[in-house]
Amino acid sequence: MSKNLVHYRTCVCNINYHLVWCVKYRRKVLTAEREQYLKDLIQQIAEEKGFTVSNCEVGNCDHVHCFVSAPPKLSITTIVKYLKGITGRKLFEQFPELRNDLRKGQLWNHSYYVETIGHISEETIKKYIDHQSKAY
Repeated sequence: MSKNLVHYRTCVCNINYHLVWCVKYRRKVLTAEREQYLKDLIQQIAEEKGFTVSNCEVGNCDHVHCFVSAPPKLSITTIVKYLKGITGRKLFEQFPELRNDLRKGQLWNHSYYVETIGHISEETIKKYIDHQSKAY
């Protein structure tokens, strides 16, 4: 059994996501100082909103990768809204000169990439399901 299982009152789960989002126009504005502030901010948001970010990295100064674990009551769209909305606003507050590099006052692109992550491979799950149908 997985040691990553999270126990709640009515369920046991292991829900993980690989989440990626980009700076508007792929502008390379996430300098080392901004990156550190962003990482700290992401951890703070996760703690306040009830999910965890076990790994977070900025790539090419223009996009963010996060490994997120969340309870079933939080949808991925809600998590993305928290992360992109709050970080965008707080980065503009902390670094007002950032607005000069971006038009229309938006830091993040509207889209994002998300992929579910599990400790069991897709092939293993398919074999398990196939085996279940042949059990009787």
